[in-house]
Amino acid sequence: MIEISNVSKTYPENNLKAVDALNLTVQPGKIFGFLGPNGAGKSTTIKMLTGILAPDEGRILMNGIDISRNPVEAKRIIGYVPDEAVFYEKMSGADFLAFIADIYEMDRDSRRYAFDIAAELSLTDKLAEPVSSYSHGMKQKLSITAALMHRPGIFILDEPMSGLDPQSAFVLKKLMRRLCDEGKTVFFSTHVMEVAEKICDEVAIISRGQLVASGNLENLRKIDRQKTTAGHSDTGASGRTPSLEEIFLELTDENDHTA
Repeated sequence: MIEISNVSKTYPENNLKAVDALNLTVQPGKIFGFLGPNGAGKSTTIKMLTGILAPDEGRILMNGIDISRNPVEAKRIIGYVPDEAVFYEKMSGADFLAFIADIYEMDRDSRRYAFDIAAELSLTDKLAEPVSSYSHGMKQKLSITAALMHRPGIFILDEPMSGLDPQSAFVLKKLMRRLCDEGKTVFFSTHVMEVAEKICDEVAIISRGQLVASGNLENLRKIDRQKTTAGHSDTGASGRTPSLEEIFLELTDENDHTA
């Protein structure tokens, strides 16, 4: 479970409040999508969840562990796939996985799981090669493998489909669902509304650092219908069911944002 309580973050160099009093609870056993326009605060939130950034205010609990007070303990149960992974390029893929296993103090039997994941992602044949020779998609597969190899209780992904071929993206979706079926927590951000609509059990939409709406798709449609009834939107006016993309654009006032 992820519990975000009244969390705020301001970047002092430009006095930008990237996240503003965010409250959110992510239950285990569900794929949770975190959506928002560019600059909405998604990556800042994820960096606070993973301990890369510290919140200015509020508290973040990862399976009951306060990541600010007990960062090492919290990070042991987190698997994180960043939007742009950084590697030691001269290492082979296998050496990099061994390096990550050493960080988590994994025993030999536990390390074998990494190769099971690599096989599912069709990465096995490339593990002996240096990471510098990897394509963007192959690096993404290696990042996913490294994030999952210690069997984390919480799996956090920032734009995870970027660079993946359709087959690998399909495998990743299956891995995410399998983790949920095991009672673990899956939290990911994406700009691809079709992906979120198909695989997410619940979503949260953030705009200008603030939570706009959260819940399952039906709950979001109710919120959208309320705006329509209030006369602020024509989304769904034809009587058809609006897509997540249409709801997202309405709730975030996307046209007011710049890329």
